[in-house]
Amino acid sequence: MDGKKLEYKGKEALKGIQKLTAEAEKVQEDLLKAILTRNKKTEYLQKHMKGLSTDDVLEFKQKVPVITYKDIYPYIQRIANGTSGGEPKLMPSIAEDLDRRTFVYNLIMPIMNQYVTGLDEGKAMLLYFVKAEMSTPCGLPARTVLTSYYKSKHFKCRSSDPYNDHTSPNEAILCDDSNQSMYCQLLAGLINRHHVLRLGAVFASALLRAISFLERNWLSLCSDIRTGQLNPMITDSGCRSAMSTMLKLADPHLADEIENICSRRSWKGIVCDLWPKAKYIEAVVTGSMSQYIPALEYYSRGKLPLVCTMYASSECYFGVNLKPLCDPANVAFTLLPNMAYYEFIPLDENETYGNDDEEIPSDKLVELVLVKVGLNRYRIGDVLQVTGFHNQTPQFRFICRRNVILSIDNDKTNEEDLHKSIMAAKRLLEPYNALLVEYTSYADTSSVPGHYVIYWEIKHCTPSVLDKVSSPLGPKVLQDCCIAMEEDLDYIYRRCRTNDKSIGPLEIRVVKPGTFESLMDLFIKQGASINQYKTPRCIKSDAALKLLNSSVKAYFFSPRDPTWNP
Repeated sequence: MDGKKLEYKGKEALKGIQKLTAEAEKVQEDLLKAILTRNKKTEYLQKHMKGLSTDDVLEFKQKVPVITYKDIYPYIQRIANGTSGGEPKLMPSIAEDLDRRTFVYNLIMPIMNQYVTGLDEGKAMLLYFVKAEMSTPCGLPARTVLTSYYKSKHFKCRSSDPYNDHTSPNEAILCDDSNQSMYCQLLAGLINRHHVLRLGAVFASALLRAISFLERNWLSLCSDIRTGQLNPMITDSGCRSAMSTMLKLADPHLADEIENICSRRSWKGIVCDLWPKAKYIEAVVTGSMSQYIPALEYYSRGKLPLVCTMYASSECYFGVNLKPLCDPANVAFTLLPNMAYYEFIPLDENETYGNDDEEIPSDKLVELVLVKVGLNRYRIGDVLQVTGFHNQTPQFRFICRRNVILSIDNDKTNEEDLHKSIMAAKRLLEPYNALLVEYTSYADTSSVPGHYVIYWEIKHCTPSVLDKVSSPLGPKVLQDCCIAMEEDLDYIYRRCRTNDKSIGPLEIRVVKPGTFESLMDLFIKQGASINQYKTPRCIKSDAALKLLNSSVKAYFFSPRDPTWNP
Protein backbone atom coordinates (compact mmCIF):
# COMPACT_ATOMS: atom_id res chain seq x y z
CA MET A 1 0.00 0.00 0.00
CA ASP A 2 1.55 3.33 -1.02
CA GLY A 3 1.94 6.36 1.21
CA LYS A 4 -1.04 8.28 -0.17
CA LYS A 5 -3.40 5.35 0.36
CA LEU A 6 -2.10 4.90 3.91
CA GLU A 7 -2.62 8.58 4.64
CA TYR A 8 -6.16 8.43 3.24
CA LYS A 9 -6.93 5.30 5.24
CA GLY A 10 -5.67 7.00 8.40
CA LYS A 11 -7.68 10.18 7.84
CA GLU A 12 -10.83 8.16 7.20
CA ALA A 13 -10.33 6.27 10.47
CA LEU A 14 -9.95 9.51 12.42
CA LYS A 15 -13.04 10.96 10.74
CA GLY A 16 -14.87 7.80 11.72
CA ILE A 17 -13.99 8.34 15.39
CA GLN A 18 -15.25 11.91 15.23
CA LYS A 19 -18.54 10.86 13.63
CA LEU A 20 -19.14 8.02 16.10
CA THR A 21 -18.44 10.14 19.17
CA ALA A 22 -20.46 13.10 17.87
CA GLU A 23 -23.49 10.88 17.26
CA ALA A 24 -23.02 8.61 20.28
CA GLU A 25 -26.63 8.78 21.45
CA LYS A 26 -28.04 7.79 18.04
CA VAL A 27 -25.39 5.10 17.54
CA GLN A 28 -26.25 3.57 20.92
CA GLU A 29 -29.98 3.59 20.25
CA ASP A 30 -29.58 2.10 16.76
CA LEU A 31 -27.24 -0.56 18.10
CA LEU A 32 -29.64 -1.63 20.85
CA LYS A 33 -32.54 -1.78 18.37
CA ALA A 34 -30.43 -3.94 16.03
CA ILE A 35 -29.51 -6.30 18.87
CA LEU A 36 -33.14 -6.65 19.94
CA THR A 37 -34.39 -7.15 16.39
CA ARG A 38 -31.87 -9.90 15.73
CA ASN A 39 -32.55 -11.67 19.02
CA LYS A 40 -36.27 -11.07 19.53
CA LYS A 41 -37.14 -14.75 19.05
CA THR A 42 -34.52 -16.05 21.47
CA GLU A 43 -35.62 -17.98 24.51
CA TYR A 44 -33.97 -15.49 26.86
CA LEU A 45 -35.79 -12.42 25.58
CA GLN A 46 -39.08 -14.30 25.32
CA LYS A 47 -38.69 -15.31 28.95
CA HIS A 48 -38.67 -11.70 30.12
CA MET A 49 -40.79 -10.05 27.43
CA LYS A 50 -43.34 -12.71 26.48
CA GLY A 51 -46.32 -11.13 24.76
CA LEU A 52 -44.54 -7.79 24.47
CA SER A 53 -42.79 -6.15 21.57
CA THR A 54 -39.25 -7.52 21.90
CA ASP A 55 -37.76 -4.80 19.73
CA ASP A 56 -39.11 -2.00 21.92
CA VAL A 57 -36.21 -0.31 23.70
CA LEU A 58 -38.26 1.00 26.63
CA GLU A 59 -39.89 -2.40 27.20
CA PHE A 60 -36.46 -4.00 27.16
CA LYS A 61 -35.08 -1.61 29.76
CA GLN A 62 -38.05 -2.12 32.05
CA LYS A 63 -38.41 -5.89 31.75
CA VAL A 64 -34.93 -7.35 31.20
CA PRO A 65 -32.79 -7.27 34.36
CA VAL A 66 -29.13 -6.39 34.72
CA ILE A 67 -27.34 -9.73 35.06
CA THR A 68 -24.02 -11.34 35.81
CA TYR A 69 -22.28 -14.31 34.23
CA LYS A 70 -23.94 -16.83 36.54
CA ASP A 71 -27.40 -15.79 35.29
CA ILE A 72 -26.62 -16.78 31.71
CA TYR A 73 -24.36 -19.71 32.60
CA PRO A 74 -27.14 -22.33 32.07
CA TYR A 75 -27.70 -21.03 28.52
CA ILE A 76 -23.98 -21.16 27.79
CA GLN A 77 -23.85 -24.71 29.14
CA ARG A 78 -26.50 -25.73 26.65
CA ILE A 79 -24.63 -24.11 23.76
CA ALA A 80 -21.35 -25.74 24.77
CA ASN A 81 -22.80 -29.19 25.23
CA GLY A 82 -25.68 -29.23 22.83
CA THR A 83 -27.60 -30.53 25.84
CA SER A 84 -26.63 -29.68 29.38
CA GLY A 85 -23.53 -29.41 31.55
CA GLY A 86 -20.50 -27.59 30.14
CA GLU A 87 -17.39 -25.65 31.06
CA PRO A 88 -17.50 -22.60 33.36
CA LYS A 89 -16.56 -19.13 32.15
CA LEU A 90 -17.27 -19.76 28.51
CA MET A 91 -18.66 -16.91 26.44
CA PRO A 92 -20.34 -17.61 23.08
CA SER A 93 -18.85 -15.60 20.22
CA ILE A 94 -19.89 -14.91 16.63
CA ALA A 95 -17.92 -13.84 13.56
CA GLU A 96 -18.99 -10.23 14.00
CA ASP A 97 -17.12 -10.11 17.31
CA LEU A 98 -13.85 -10.48 15.39
CA ASP A 99 -14.97 -7.73 13.01
CA ARG A 100 -15.60 -5.40 15.96
CA ARG A 101 -12.26 -6.19 17.57
CA THR A 102 -10.46 -5.66 14.26
CA PHE A 103 -12.25 -2.33 13.90
CA VAL A 104 -10.66 -1.16 17.17
CA TYR A 105 -7.21 -2.47 16.23
CA ASN A 106 -7.42 -0.60 12.93
CA LEU A 107 -7.91 2.69 14.78
CA ILE A 108 -4.71 2.39 16.80
CA MET A 109 -2.13 3.31 14.18
CA PRO A 110 -4.05 6.29 12.73
CA ILE A 111 -4.23 7.64 16.28
CA MET A 112 -0.53 6.95 16.95
CA ASN A 113 0.54 8.53 13.65
CA GLN A 114 -0.70 11.89 14.90
CA TYR A 115 1.99 11.77 17.58
CA VAL A 116 4.76 9.49 16.28
CA THR A 117 5.86 9.57 12.64
CA GLY A 118 7.59 6.98 10.47
CA LEU A 119 6.11 3.90 12.12
CA ASP A 120 5.58 2.33 8.69
CA GLU A 121 9.33 2.37 8.03
CA GLY A 122 10.27 -0.43 10.42
CA LYS A 123 8.91 -3.32 12.43
CA ALA A 124 6.86 -3.89 15.55
CA MET A 125 8.20 -6.32 18.14
CA LEU A 126 4.93 -7.16 19.89
CA LEU A 127 5.00 -10.37 21.89
CA TYR A 128 1.75 -12.31 21.53
CA PHE A 129 0.89 -15.78 22.78
CA VAL A 130 -1.87 -18.31 22.25
CA LYS A 131 -3.38 -20.87 24.58
CA ALA A 132 -4.13 -24.42 23.46
CA GLU A 133 -7.80 -24.63 22.59
CA MET A 134 -10.33 -27.14 23.85
CA SER A 135 -13.56 -28.48 22.43
CA THR A 136 -16.94 -28.41 24.10
CA PRO A 137 -18.82 -31.73 24.38
CA CYS A 138 -20.76 -30.94 21.21
CA GLY A 139 -17.60 -30.10 19.25
CA LEU A 140 -17.47 -26.30 19.36
CA PRO A 141 -13.96 -24.86 19.70
CA ALA A 142 -13.29 -23.09 23.02
CA ARG A 143 -10.48 -20.52 22.97
CA THR A 144 -9.34 -17.46 24.82
CA VAL A 145 -10.43 -14.23 23.13
CA LEU A 146 -6.93 -13.31 21.99
CA THR A 147 -6.18 -16.84 20.77
CA SER A 148 -9.32 -16.66 18.67
CA TYR A 149 -8.18 -13.36 17.18
CA TYR A 150 -4.60 -14.49 16.49
CA LYS A 151 -5.89 -17.59 14.70
CA SER A 152 -8.31 -15.59 12.56
CA LYS A 153 -7.78 -14.26 9.05
CA HIS A 154 -8.07 -10.75 10.51
CA PHE A 155 -4.71 -11.21 12.25
CA LYS A 156 -2.98 -13.52 9.78
CA CYS A 157 -3.62 -11.16 6.86
CA ARG A 158 -2.23 -8.12 8.65
CA SER A 159 1.08 -8.27 6.71
CA SER A 160 -0.50 -6.27 3.84
CA ASP A 161 -0.41 -3.22 6.13
CA PRO A 162 3.16 -1.91 6.69
CA TYR A 163 2.16 -0.66 10.14
CA ASN A 164 1.58 -4.29 11.09
CA ASP A 165 4.95 -5.64 9.99
CA HIS A 166 5.80 -7.72 13.07
CA THR A 167 9.15 -9.26 13.88
CA SER A 168 7.49 -12.46 15.12
CA PRO A 169 6.43 -14.93 12.43
CA ASN A 170 2.89 -16.27 12.76
CA GLU A 171 4.25 -19.74 13.47
CA ALA A 172 5.99 -18.50 16.60
CA ILE A 173 2.93 -16.61 17.83
CA LEU A 174 0.65 -19.57 17.18
CA CYS A 175 2.86 -22.09 18.99
CA ASP A 176 0.98 -23.12 22.14
CA ASP A 177 4.20 -24.04 23.97
CA SER A 178 4.81 -20.71 25.72
CA ASN A 179 8.56 -21.29 26.27
CA GLN A 180 9.24 -22.16 22.64
CA SER A 181 7.05 -19.26 21.52
CA MET A 182 8.89 -16.82 23.80
CA TYR A 183 12.30 -18.06 22.66
CA CYS A 184 11.45 -17.73 18.98
CA GLN A 185 9.79 -14.34 19.31
CA LEU A 186 12.76 -12.92 21.21
CA LEU A 187 15.14 -14.44 18.68
CA ALA A 188 13.18 -12.81 15.86
CA GLY A 189 13.23 -9.50 17.73
CA LEU A 190 17.00 -9.68 18.21
CA ILE A 191 17.63 -10.59 14.57
CA ASN A 192 15.64 -7.47 13.60
CA ARG A 193 17.01 -5.29 16.41
CA HIS A 194 17.95 -2.40 14.12
CA HIS A 195 14.49 -2.34 12.50
CA VAL A 196 12.27 -2.36 15.61
CA LEU A 197 10.36 0.93 16.00
CA ARG A 198 7.94 -0.13 18.74
CA LEU A 199 7.83 -3.02 21.14
CA GLY A 200 5.62 -4.41 23.83
CA ALA A 201 3.05 -7.00 24.86
CA VAL A 202 -0.61 -7.01 25.83
CA PHE A 203 0.15 -6.50 29.53
CA ALA A 204 3.23 -4.91 31.07
CA SER A 205 3.72 -8.07 33.15
CA ALA A 206 4.19 -10.16 29.98
CA LEU A 207 6.87 -7.78 28.67
CA LEU A 208 8.77 -7.95 31.97
CA ARG A 209 8.49 -11.73 31.85
CA ALA A 210 10.11 -11.59 28.40
CA ILE A 211 13.00 -9.50 29.76
CA SER A 212 13.49 -12.01 32.57
CA PHE A 213 13.43 -14.85 30.01
CA LEU A 214 16.04 -12.98 27.97
CA GLU A 215 18.28 -12.66 31.05
CA ARG A 216 18.30 -16.45 31.36
CA ASN A 217 18.61 -17.31 27.68
CA TRP A 218 20.63 -14.60 25.91
CA LEU A 219 23.70 -16.82 25.56
CA SER A 220 21.70 -19.45 23.69
CA LEU A 221 20.03 -16.81 21.53
CA CYS A 222 23.41 -15.30 20.64
CA SER A 223 24.71 -18.77 19.78
CA ASP A 224 21.82 -19.31 17.36
CA ILE A 225 22.54 -16.00 15.63
CA ARG A 226 26.31 -16.62 15.57
CA THR A 227 26.03 -20.10 14.03
CA GLY A 228 22.86 -19.69 12.01
CA GLN A 229 21.52 -22.85 13.66
CA LEU A 230 18.35 -22.95 15.77
CA ASN A 231 18.62 -24.37 19.28
CA PRO A 232 17.49 -28.04 19.32
CA MET A 233 15.18 -27.25 22.25
CA ILE A 234 12.80 -25.80 19.64
CA THR A 235 10.89 -28.89 18.58
CA ASP A 236 7.69 -27.30 17.25
CA SER A 237 7.78 -27.89 13.49
CA GLY A 238 6.21 -24.55 12.59
CA CYS A 239 8.68 -22.65 14.76
CA ARG A 240 11.67 -24.58 13.41
CA SER A 241 10.67 -23.94 9.82
CA ALA A 242 9.96 -20.22 10.27
CA MET A 243 12.99 -19.47 12.44
CA SER A 244 15.41 -21.52 10.31
CA THR A 245 14.32 -19.42 7.33
CA MET A 246 14.81 -16.24 9.34
CA LEU A 247 18.28 -17.23 10.56
CA LYS A 248 19.47 -18.14 7.02
CA LEU A 249 23.17 -17.36 7.45
CA ALA A 250 25.42 -17.07 10.49
CA ASP A 251 25.83 -13.48 11.71
CA PRO A 252 28.74 -13.34 14.20
CA HIS A 253 28.82 -9.53 14.14
CA LEU A 254 25.18 -9.24 15.27
CA ALA A 255 25.76 -11.91 17.91
CA ASP A 256 28.74 -9.96 19.26
CA GLU A 257 26.67 -6.75 19.43
CA ILE A 258 23.96 -8.46 21.48
CA GLU A 259 26.43 -10.31 23.69
CA ASN A 260 28.32 -7.10 24.53
CA ILE A 261 25.06 -5.48 25.65
CA CYS A 262 23.62 -8.44 27.58
CA SER A 263 26.87 -9.27 29.39
CA ARG A 264 26.93 -5.93 31.23
CA ARG A 265 26.60 -6.03 35.00
CA SER A 266 23.58 -3.73 34.98
CA TRP A 267 20.59 -4.13 32.69
CA LYS A 268 19.42 -0.59 33.21
CA GLY A 269 18.38 0.71 29.78
CA ILE A 270 18.69 -2.74 28.17
CA VAL A 271 15.58 -2.20 26.03
CA CYS A 272 16.98 0.99 24.45
CA ASP A 273 20.38 -0.62 23.93
CA LEU A 274 19.08 -3.77 22.25
CA TRP A 275 16.47 -1.94 20.15
CA PRO A 276 18.03 1.52 19.60
CA LYS A 277 15.39 2.76 17.13
CA ALA A 278 12.37 1.95 19.32
CA LYS A 279 10.11 4.98 19.80
CA TYR A 280 7.78 3.69 22.51
CA ILE A 281 6.69 0.71 24.59
CA GLU A 282 3.14 -0.52 24.07
CA ALA A 283 1.40 -2.35 26.92
CA VAL A 284 -1.40 -2.03 29.44
CA VAL A 285 0.06 0.03 32.29
CA THR A 286 -3.16 1.28 33.90
CA GLY A 287 -4.94 0.02 37.01
CA SER A 288 -3.01 -2.70 38.83
CA MET A 289 -0.53 -2.82 35.93
CA SER A 290 0.74 0.64 36.92
CA GLN A 291 2.95 -0.98 39.54
CA TYR A 292 5.18 -2.23 36.68
CA ILE A 293 5.92 1.29 35.46
CA PRO A 294 9.12 1.76 37.53
CA ALA A 295 10.53 -1.53 36.21
CA LEU A 296 9.73 -0.61 32.61
CA GLU A 297 11.30 2.81 33.12
CA TYR A 298 14.38 1.13 34.60
CA TYR A 299 14.83 -1.17 31.60
CA SER A 300 14.21 1.70 29.15
CA ARG A 301 16.20 4.28 31.13
CA GLY A 302 13.04 6.39 31.18
CA LYS A 303 13.55 7.33 27.52
CA LEU A 304 10.61 5.51 25.92
CA PRO A 305 6.99 6.61 26.41
CA LEU A 306 4.73 3.93 27.90
CA VAL A 307 1.70 3.75 25.62
CA CYS A 308 -1.61 2.20 26.58
CA THR A 309 -3.63 2.21 23.36
CA MET A 310 -6.98 0.65 24.19
CA TYR A 311 -9.40 -0.59 26.86
CA ALA A 312 -10.76 -4.09 26.40
CA SER A 313 -11.96 -7.19 28.17
CA SER A 314 -12.98 -10.70 27.20
CA GLU A 315 -16.57 -9.52 26.90
CA CYS A 316 -15.96 -6.55 24.62
CA TYR A 317 -13.38 -4.12 23.24
CA PHE A 318 -14.61 -0.85 24.70
CA GLY A 319 -12.55 2.07 23.50
CA VAL A 320 -9.30 3.79 22.60
CA ASN A 321 -6.84 6.26 24.08
CA LEU A 322 -6.94 9.39 21.91
CA LYS A 323 -3.88 10.85 23.68
CA PRO A 324 -1.54 7.85 23.74
CA LEU A 325 1.60 9.74 24.78
CA CYS A 326 0.08 11.15 27.96
CA ASP A 327 1.44 10.16 31.35
CA PRO A 328 0.15 6.66 32.28
CA ALA A 329 -1.48 8.15 35.38
CA ASN A 330 -3.61 10.39 33.15
CA VAL A 331 -4.75 7.82 30.59
CA ALA A 332 -8.44 8.19 29.71
CA PHE A 333 -10.26 5.94 27.25
CA THR A 334 -12.94 7.15 24.86
CA LEU A 335 -15.63 4.49 24.70
CA LEU A 336 -16.74 3.67 21.17
CA PRO A 337 -20.53 3.72 21.06
CA ASN A 338 -20.75 1.16 18.23
CA MET A 339 -19.01 -1.63 20.16
CA ALA A 340 -21.74 -2.45 22.67
CA TYR A 341 -24.79 -0.98 24.32
CA TYR A 342 -23.64 0.49 27.64
CA GLU A 343 -25.47 1.11 30.88
CA PHE A 344 -23.77 2.23 34.07
CA ILE A 345 -24.51 1.95 37.78
CA PRO A 346 -23.62 5.10 39.75
CA LEU A 347 -21.47 4.61 42.82
CA ASP A 348 -21.78 6.81 45.87
CA GLU A 349 -21.60 6.47 49.62
CA ASN A 350 -25.18 5.25 50.05
CA GLU A 351 -25.85 3.29 46.86
CA THR A 352 -22.91 1.05 46.13
CA TYR A 353 -24.70 -1.92 44.55
CA GLY A 354 -21.51 -3.77 45.26
CA ASN A 355 -22.77 -7.36 45.32
CA ASP A 356 -23.31 -9.24 42.10
CA ASP A 357 -26.39 -10.88 43.64
CA GLU A 358 -28.01 -7.52 44.29
CA GLU A 359 -30.82 -6.54 41.95
CA ILE A 360 -30.34 -3.16 40.28
CA PRO A 361 -33.43 -0.96 39.97
CA SER A 362 -33.89 0.00 36.31
CA ASP A 363 -34.28 3.66 37.19
CA LYS A 364 -30.74 3.67 38.63
CA LEU A 365 -29.11 2.72 35.33
CA VAL A 366 -27.39 5.49 33.38
CA GLU A 367 -26.94 5.48 29.61
CA LEU A 368 -23.58 6.16 28.01
CA VAL A 369 -24.24 9.77 27.01
CA LEU A 370 -25.85 10.66 30.35
CA VAL A 371 -23.01 9.76 32.71
CA LYS A 372 -21.53 12.52 34.84
CA VAL A 373 -17.99 13.10 35.98
CA GLY A 374 -17.29 10.70 38.84
CA LEU A 375 -17.06 6.99 39.54
CA ASN A 376 -19.29 4.51 37.75
CA ARG A 377 -19.47 0.76 37.81
CA TYR A 378 -20.99 -1.64 35.34
CA ARG A 379 -21.52 -5.35 35.77
CA ILE A 380 -18.27 -6.42 34.17
CA GLY A 381 -16.86 -5.36 37.52
CA ASP A 382 -14.50 -2.53 36.54
CA VAL A 383 -14.67 0.79 38.32
CA LEU A 384 -14.24 3.67 35.91
CA GLN A 385 -13.85 7.37 36.52
CA VAL A 386 -15.46 9.70 34.00
CA THR A 387 -12.80 12.32 33.23
CA GLY A 388 -14.55 14.30 30.51
CA PHE A 389 -16.17 14.01 27.10
CA HIS A 390 -15.02 13.73 23.50
CA ASN A 391 -17.97 15.17 21.56
CA GLN A 392 -21.00 13.30 23.00
CA THR A 393 -18.94 10.36 24.20
CA PRO A 394 -17.57 10.17 27.77
CA GLN A 395 -13.94 9.40 28.48
CA PHE A 396 -13.02 7.09 31.33
CA ARG A 397 -10.01 6.34 33.46
CA PHE A 398 -9.75 2.72 34.58
CA ILE A 399 -9.53 2.57 38.39
CA CYS A 400 -9.72 -1.08 39.43
CA ARG A 401 -11.79 -4.18 39.72
CA ARG A 402 -14.21 -3.48 42.57
CA ASN A 403 -13.64 -6.61 44.59
CA VAL A 404 -13.01 -7.01 48.27
CA ILE A 405 -9.85 -9.09 48.26
CA LEU A 406 -8.72 -8.91 51.90
CA SER A 407 -10.85 -9.09 55.02
CA ILE A 408 -10.14 -10.27 58.56
CA ASP A 409 -12.86 -8.60 60.63
CA ASN A 410 -14.99 -5.59 59.61
CA ASP A 411 -12.28 -4.41 57.24
CA LYS A 412 -12.92 -4.68 53.52
CA THR A 413 -9.80 -3.92 51.47
CA ASN A 414 -10.31 -3.91 47.71
CA GLU A 415 -7.72 -4.08 44.96
CA GLU A 416 -7.49 -0.31 44.62
CA ASP A 417 -6.90 0.19 48.36
CA LEU A 418 -4.23 -2.49 48.44
CA HIS A 419 -2.48 -1.14 45.36
CA LYS A 420 -2.49 2.40 46.74
CA SER A 421 -0.94 1.27 50.02
CA ILE A 422 1.68 -0.80 48.19
CA MET A 423 2.63 2.23 46.10
CA ALA A 424 3.03 4.31 49.25
CA ALA A 425 5.28 1.71 50.85
CA LYS A 426 7.46 0.89 47.88
CA ARG A 427 8.66 4.49 47.65
CA LEU A 428 10.73 3.71 50.74
CA LEU A 429 12.77 1.27 48.61
CA GLU A 430 13.86 3.85 46.05
CA PRO A 431 16.74 5.41 48.03
CA TYR A 432 18.29 1.94 48.15
CA ASN A 433 18.16 1.36 44.37
CA ALA A 434 15.64 -1.41 44.86
CA LEU A 435 12.55 -2.10 42.76
CA LEU A 436 9.39 -3.87 43.81
CA VAL A 437 9.05 -6.41 40.99
CA GLU A 438 5.72 -7.92 41.97
CA TYR A 439 3.36 -8.46 44.88
CA THR A 440 0.35 -10.39 46.05
CA SER A 441 -1.47 -10.86 49.35
CA TYR A 442 -3.21 -13.32 51.64
CA ALA A 443 -5.52 -12.97 54.63
CA ASP A 444 -3.91 -15.25 57.21
CA THR A 445 -6.53 -16.41 59.73
CA SER A 446 -4.60 -19.43 60.96
CA SER A 447 -3.98 -17.60 64.23
CA VAL A 448 -5.97 -15.10 66.29
CA PRO A 449 -6.02 -12.29 65.48
CA GLY A 450 -5.61 -12.81 61.77
CA HIS A 451 -3.42 -10.46 59.76
CA TYR A 452 -2.58 -9.35 56.23
CA VAL A 453 0.38 -11.10 54.58
CA ILE A 454 1.97 -9.30 51.64
CA TYR A 455 4.42 -11.18 49.40
CA TRP A 456 7.09 -8.98 47.80
CA GLU A 457 9.70 -9.80 45.19
CA ILE A 458 12.40 -7.14 45.23
CA LYS A 459 15.05 -6.51 42.59
CA HIS A 460 18.26 -4.85 43.73
CA CYS A 461 19.54 -2.60 40.95
CA THR A 462 22.98 -2.02 42.45
CA PRO A 463 25.22 -5.12 42.50
CA SER A 464 26.82 -4.13 45.80
CA VAL A 465 23.57 -4.61 47.71
CA LEU A 466 22.40 -7.70 45.84
CA ASP A 467 21.18 -10.32 48.29
CA LYS A 468 23.44 -9.21 51.14
CA VAL A 469 22.01 -9.38 54.64
CA SER A 470 24.19 -6.44 55.63
CA SER A 471 22.99 -4.27 52.73
CA PRO A 472 21.43 -0.86 53.50
CA LEU A 473 18.05 -2.40 52.64
CA GLY A 474 17.87 -3.96 56.09
CA PRO A 475 15.07 -5.02 58.45
CA LYS A 476 14.16 -1.49 59.50
CA VAL A 477 13.42 -0.41 55.92
CA LEU A 478 11.05 -3.35 55.39
CA GLN A 479 9.41 -2.78 58.78
CA ASP A 480 8.89 0.85 57.77
CA CYS A 481 7.28 -0.45 54.57
CA CYS A 482 4.86 -2.51 56.67
CA ILE A 483 3.71 0.45 58.74
CA ALA A 484 3.60 2.70 55.64
CA MET A 485 1.09 0.29 54.12
CA GLU A 486 -1.00 0.23 57.27
CA GLU A 487 -1.03 4.00 57.55
CA ASP A 488 -2.37 4.17 53.99
CA LEU A 489 -5.18 1.65 54.49
CA ASP A 490 -8.64 2.87 55.37
CA TYR A 491 -10.16 4.04 58.64
CA ILE A 492 -11.90 0.73 59.41
CA TYR A 493 -8.72 -1.31 59.00
CA ARG A 494 -6.75 1.06 61.22
CA ARG A 495 -9.51 1.01 63.85
CA CYS A 496 -9.52 -2.80 63.86
CA ARG A 497 -5.73 -2.83 64.22
CA THR A 498 -5.38 -0.12 66.87
CA ASN A 499 -8.57 0.08 68.88
CA ASP A 500 -10.34 -3.26 68.47
CA LYS A 501 -7.14 -5.33 68.23
CA SER A 502 -9.07 -7.68 65.96
CA ILE A 503 -6.35 -7.59 63.27
CA GLY A 504 -2.69 -8.37 63.89
CA PRO A 505 0.36 -6.49 62.52
CA LEU A 506 0.75 -6.51 58.75
CA GLU A 507 3.49 -8.82 57.50
CA ILE A 508 5.73 -8.55 54.43
CA ARG A 509 7.30 -11.79 53.25
CA VAL A 510 10.17 -11.21 50.83
CA VAL A 511 10.45 -14.03 48.31
CA LYS A 512 13.35 -15.22 46.16
CA PRO A 513 13.94 -13.77 42.67
CA GLY A 514 11.85 -15.56 40.05
CA THR A 515 9.12 -16.59 42.48
CA PHE A 516 6.38 -14.70 40.68
CA GLU A 517 7.45 -16.18 37.36
CA SER A 518 7.04 -19.60 38.95
CA LEU A 519 3.63 -18.49 40.19
CA MET A 520 2.70 -17.45 36.66
CA ASP A 521 3.91 -20.82 35.34
CA LEU A 522 1.70 -22.55 37.89
CA PHE A 523 -1.41 -20.69 36.77
CA ILE A 524 -0.53 -21.19 33.08
CA LYS A 525 -0.34 -24.94 33.68
CA GLN A 526 -3.78 -24.68 35.26
CA GLY A 527 -5.20 -23.01 32.15
CA ALA A 528 -4.30 -19.30 32.31
CA SER A 529 -3.06 -17.47 29.19
CA ILE A 530 0.19 -15.48 29.10
CA ASN A 531 -1.56 -12.72 27.13
CA GLN A 532 -4.31 -12.27 29.68
CA TYR A 533 -2.50 -13.30 32.86
CA LYS A 534 -2.58 -10.88 35.74
CA THR A 535 -0.94 -11.68 39.03
CA PRO A 536 -3.79 -12.35 41.47
CA ARG A 537 -3.71 -9.64 44.10
CA CYS A 538 -5.03 -12.03 46.72
CA ILE A 539 -4.12 -15.71 46.75
CA LYS A 540 -6.87 -18.27 47.28
CA SER A 541 -5.15 -21.34 45.83
CA ASP A 542 -3.47 -23.74 48.26
CA ALA A 543 -0.93 -24.71 45.60
CA ALA A 544 -0.06 -21.06 44.98
CA LEU A 545 0.33 -20.37 48.71
CA LYS A 546 2.57 -23.40 49.06
CA LEU A 547 4.76 -22.15 46.21
CA LEU A 548 5.02 -18.64 47.69
CA ASN A 549 5.74 -19.80 51.21
CA SER A 550 8.43 -22.20 50.01
CA SER A 551 10.23 -19.25 48.43
CA VAL A 552 10.18 -16.85 51.40
CA LYS A 553 13.64 -15.69 52.44
CA ALA A 554 12.72 -13.05 55.05
CA TYR A 555 9.76 -12.01 57.23
CA PHE A 556 8.99 -8.49 58.45
CA PHE A 557 6.14 -7.18 60.63
CA SER A 558 4.75 -3.75 61.27
CA PRO A 559 6.61 -2.44 64.35
CA ARG A 560 3.68 -0.49 65.82
CA ASP A 561 -0.02 0.22 65.51
CA PRO A 562 -1.07 2.61 62.75
CA THR A 563 -2.46 5.97 63.81
CA TRP A 564 -6.20 6.07 64.43
CA ASN A 565 -8.36 8.92 65.58
CA PRO A 566 -12.00 8.15 66.51
